[in-house]
This record gives sequence, C-alpha cells and structure tokens, in this order.
Amino acid sequence: MLYRIIFIALFSLLPVISYGQSKLILKEISFVFQYKDVSGTVGDFRSSSEVNLEDPSTSYFEGSVGVSSLKTGNFLRDWALKGRKYFNEDAYPRIYFKSDEVEDLGEGIRVKGQLTIKGTTNPLIINFKTTERGLSGKTELYTSDYGIFIKKNREENKVLISMVFELE
Repeated sequence: MLYRIIFIALFSLLPVISYGQSKLILKEISFVFQYKDVSGTVGDFRSSSEVNLEDPSTSYFEGSVGVSSLKTGNFLRDWALKGRKYFNEDAYPRIYFKSDEVEDLGEGIRVKGQLTIKGTTNPLIINFKTTERGLSGKTELYTSDYGIFIKKNREENKVLISMVFELE
C-alpha cells in the first residue's frame, strides 16, 4: 500500500518535474495577406529552439521554414509566389528566425528577434500566449520590407502571421 501511495505521488509530480527546457513542435504556421484576403500555411519546420516557461529569459528561438511548403489553396498562385519575382525559392529555399531576447509577459512571452527572407534581415516581435500544451503566437510584417513587392504601397503588403507550437 505504501508503494502505491509513493508511486501515485511521484506520478502526479511528473508534469512539474519535466517542466523547464522544452523543444518546439510545429502544429501550424498560417498567414493572411490582408489586402487581398489570401490565407495560407507554411511548414517544413526545423528548429533548435529551447523554451523555458519557468524562466523565459533563458529561452531562445531559432528555426526555419521551407519556401517549398508555402500553400494558399491555389496551385498557380503558390507556384508564382515561390518563383523568382516573389520568394525566389531556388535562390532562397528557407525563411529563418533567430531570437535576440525573450521576455516574460505573465500570461505569455514576447520574443524579439531577426527574420530573414530572401537574404534580407529585419527585426520581428512575436507575442506568444501560453496554452495548455504549448504556445500560440501572433505577429505581422510587410513583405515589401523583404524585397517582395506584391503591391506597390507598403501598407498593402501587410501579412498577419499566426503560429501554434506544442512543447515537448
């Protein structure tokens, strides 16, 4: 009986014991090109990130997605976006992000870092909320800041990005 109580007590502590540094597992990265109301996803996620929700300042985010995985639900549009005029998949097959700073926001974390698309690097801030199983984040960018001019005016190149990760 004593062993059963000890086993139950230890088993119930496992989530607490394993809490700390975690790896990111991609569930989804989606985007909405606001001006045209075009949405899609991107995948082929690779990451060496380490996330510590107990002390977010010790976390770092570093990863990439494959341009070839870009999907909008329209084959011809996807093909055009991956081409030389826009993302230029042949010359720049991946999009990279690396954090510079991770801040605790209480109910989530703010990740400040550098996003590289088509060889152009700009600062980017991602705000994450903690969920039962991981992180849910949002950010926005302008494709024209990365040399991708879908429209002439900067404001018409705004993309909203959402991402969902599980922590392992």
